[in-house]
Amino acid sequence: MKLICDIYKSPKDADMYLYVQKSEGLSRVPEALVERFGQPKHAMTLLLTPEKTLANADIHKVLQSLQEKGFYLQLPPPKEKYMQAVNQHNSKLAGV
Repeated sequence: MKLICDIYKSPKDADMYLYVQKSEGLSRVPEALVERFGQPKHAMTLLLTPEKTLANADIHKVLQSLQEKGFYLQLPPPKEKYMQAVNQHNSKLAGV
């Protein structure tokens, strides 16, 4: 399965993204979600396949949600896990 999707960034939360099928746009996104998300700002367009790896989302969940609902909402990671990931990639904190 291959799917072209547009990814939008939320102006209200820097780590919140909305994935939609490019062919459908935002047509299947509930109005209440758009209100919570804010005016979507296009971030990028991607070709999604089951083999693709996404930085902060499970590709299989994204593809399933896009097919079933027409959108996938990527929420910010919990702060504790986020900071652990930052610390793992910070060479100055290695070995601390």
